[in-house]
This record gives sequence, structure tokens and C-alpha cells, in this order.
Amino acid sequence: MAVPMKNGGIKQGKVILYVILSGVTTGIGALFGSIAGGISQTVISLCLSFAAGAMLYIVTGELIPEANSLYKGRISAIGNILGFLIGIIAVRV
Repeated sequence: MAVPMKNGGIKQGKVILYVILSGVTTGIGALFGSIAGGISQTVISLCLSFAAGAMLYIVTGELIPEANSLYKGRISAIGNILGFLIGIIAVRV
């Protein structure tokens, strides 16, 4: 996170501040996750499924179109299909 910001021309003090703020919010999120995780297995499964859905949204919205433009769609499409199949098989095993 810091290197792209520094390369983008942001001053070193602001970069350090943003990195620290990012770390603090991550710690607070981990604390809430620990508290919520102690409630029940259902809460854990709901939180993990939400996180997986958010990651799939980011991948399909940002990374796949970028890969398609770089590799003309063929290799990235095959890789995505194989990745989803391996994920489904791994869950069922």
C-alpha cells in the first residue's frame, strides 16, 4: 500500500499516516471478528461467506476484465474455469 502511494507523489508523512490508519482499522476488525466468532459457528460461517462473496465480486469486477485485455481472453478464461472447478471439488472433498 505504501509503495504505490509514495510513487504516486504523496508525501512521506501522509503515507505513514494512511498506513497506520489502515493497520488500526484492521486490528479493530479483528477484535470484532474475535468477539463475533465466539458467538456461534453460524456467525462464523455467515461472516466467511460474506467475505468470499466480496472477494468474488472484486475478482470478477476488476481482475478478470484486466486479464482479458492483457491475454486476449483465452488463457484467463481457462484459468478462471479451472479455478472455480478446483474450488468446488475442494469443498466437496
